[in-house]
Amino acid sequence: MVKSVSLYGYGTIAVALAAACSPQGEANGTARDSTTAVSIAAGPNEDTRPVVLFVGTSLTAGYGLTPTQAYPAIVQTKIDSAGFDYQVVNAAVSGQTSAGARSSIDWLLQRPVAVMVIETGANDGLRGIDPEELRNNIEAIIIRAQTQQPPPVIILAGMEAPPNLGRRYANQFRALYGDVAREYDLQLIPFLLDGVAGLDSLNQADGIHPTAAGQLILAHHTWDVLGPVLAQEP
Repeated sequence: MVKSVSLYGYGTIAVALAAACSPQGEANGTARDSTTAVSIAAGPNEDTRPVVLFVGTSLTAGYGLTPTQAYPAIVQTKIDSAGFDYQVVNAAVSGQTSAGARSSIDWLLQRPVAVMVIETGANDGLRGIDPEELRNNIEAIIIRAQTQQPPPVIILAGMEAPPNLGRRYANQFRALYGDVAREYDLQLIPFLLDGVAGLDSLNQADGIHPTAAGQLILAHHTWDVLGPVLAQEP
């Protein structure tokens, strides 16, 4: 039996949210990962530690893996080992585009968040969505988060588009993450899948979703940015 991790004790309403915000599967036709709905649909959460919230896609949900193999869970172990007093909440939804993440952000921020890691855009790229639309959605998420008092520290995970969409599209897609991070003074993970994307040994059979070994690398990239942030937090 997989132990669930609740999302602020909001309970099973999270299942309906996940269904509403997520397309019916990834662009490659795979089914929406049920482990995400399970992990955010547990009972009341009595953990009062400040929250590190992960907003993301199947890459963050740990598609095809157990919840403990997803990189946010690995990041929690790093937080604990470093002696920081924070809880990781993985609110990723498989199949979700940036528009879906944008539509869910009000609900996710009903309670305070200390740090928010935004991983979105992978499914936008698979669908060939206009990079400007992706940028607008990311900016809307950031602006909404910054209305929280005090506002969370925001970490933006960079993503890249599939090469088959052409060089111009890929360049625009890649550049927007750095541009947004600079404009809003965010911490940036340059490319979350660096050293993982395109490597058969680190991806599942679909060639898209990291294996458990690949998730360890994603956790390393995230911790390189998140660790110093937490060390500076009061």
